[in-house]
Order: sequence, then structure tokens, then C-alpha cells
Amino acid sequence: MNAPLVLDRHLPAHARARGELRASFAASAGRTSIARVYEAGGLRLRFPRVAQGCEGVIVNTGGGIAGGDMAVLDFSAGTDTQVTLTTQAAEKIYRAQNVPARIAVSLTAEAGAQLEWLPQETILFEGARLRRRLDLDAHDSARVTLLESTVFGRLAMGEASISGLLTDRWRLRRDGKLVFAEDLRLDGGIGACLDRPACGAGARAAALLVHMAPDAEALLDPVRESLASAACGAGASAWNGVLVVRLLSPSPVALRAAIVPLLEILRGRPAPRVWQ
Repeated sequence: MNAPLVLDRHLPAHARARGELRASFAASAGRTSIARVYEAGGLRLRFPRVAQGCEGVIVNTGGGIAGGDMAVLDFSAGTDTQVTLTTQAAEKIYRAQNVPARIAVSLTAEAGAQLEWLPQETILFEGARLRRRLDLDAHDSARVTLLESTVFGRLAMGEASISGLLTDRWRLRRDGKLVFAEDLRLDGGIGACLDRPACGAGARAAALLVHMAPDAEALLDPVRESLASAACGAGASAWNGVLVVRLLSPSPVALRAAIVPLLEILRGRPAPRVWQ
């Protein structure tokens, strides 16, 4: 399992909020249920009825995340469980003066588990500063689907070229071995950077989708066929049981429209109900 996440003791006194969610899931008689759950701060976890597996919906009662806020999310899917984790709505990251907001996600998938981390979009406001990380420890037989999609600016409010900070760190391990690592840093004029042809070619929404499973490579062709008709820039590759999809679009609506059929391919059923 991942080591417990500890809130930063050196966080400045003016930090606005600290929220935590920790939950573990267990399987019994072919059904997945919540085994333990801990909620603190403004974060809550709700469990709507679903036909298959157990679905946890994260609710931020604060309505968004501001500079100095910190959210710690730690979830463990036990042996042979089927767990989907998503969010009630898109997460808003507000302007920060100096100290960035922080989101730390830690996931564990044990033998035979099916774990899906499928939050809705993260929207960066003008001047937002966010440090986000995602860590996964998965058994070799587990099936894991991970998604993070980000929108750069409130486009409908005229924020067409924002400035701010985004750092995104992924570390995915299978049986203790690092199989995927990525670090992203956008600092300063994010909109201007995304306007460069080699960076985003005008994109204002981006997504990274990773699927880890013993048969991940077999899904590459169906995924590429789906992307061929998508109204956004996209690419997919697969190796050693890992399938990676990257998407870029000037339109968050077009990006979501491309993601939804991909989720249906990878999950074998429609996207979570809160997505619809």
C-alpha cells in the first residue's frame, strides 16, 4: 500500500481549508461495499446506487479550492473489488496570491481489483496556482483506469489566455515497480504557452487517460478508432499492459465528447451517471 499522506506542517497560517477523504473497499459474496471511510474538512464521499460495483462520488462542500487549500484523497480497492471514484461536478481552482492549492491523490488496487479514478474536469481560473499529484500502487492482476482533465480558464467569462501555475506529478507502480511517471509544469503565461504549435496549438482543455490491465494493448485499436472521429487532437499508445491516451482541444465540450466513448470502451459500460 502507499505510505500514508501527511498534511504539510509548514503550510502558512492563512491556509483556507484542509480536507481529507480516506476510504477502503472490500468484496463479499460477489458484491463490493465500503469497508472504512474517513471524512474531514469540506470533503464528503457519497455512494449512489449503481448496477455494477461500488461508485463513490466526491463532493466538495466548499464549492472550489483556493490558494493555500489542501485536499488529501486516499483510496484502497481490496481484492476482487470493483470501485469507481468520480466527482459531483467540475472542480474549480480559484486565484491564488502566492501559496498554491494542493491536491494529493493516493490509490491502491489489490489482486483482481477494478479501480477507476474518473473525476470530472478541473477548471483553473485566472491566477490559479495548483500543485497536484497522483500515486498508484497496483497488483499485476488489477485493472486500473485513471483520468485527469483540465480546463485552462473560464472561457465563457472571457478568460481566454490565463496566467498561473499548474504542476502535475504522476507515479504509477505495478507490483512495486514503476511503470509510468510524468511531471508537468506550466508556470506564468499558461495561455501563451498553449498557443504555441508545439505545445497546445491553441488548446484550452487537456486530458491524460491511463488504463493499466493485462489486456491493455488489445484495446489500442478500438481506442484509436474512437479518436479518429473526435473533434480534438489526440493520440494513443500501449506497451507492457499500459494504455495511454492524450487529448487536447480548444473546446472543453469537444474534449468531454471525446472522452465519454473512450470510457465506454475501457469500462465496458457507460460513463458514470454524474458525467451525463
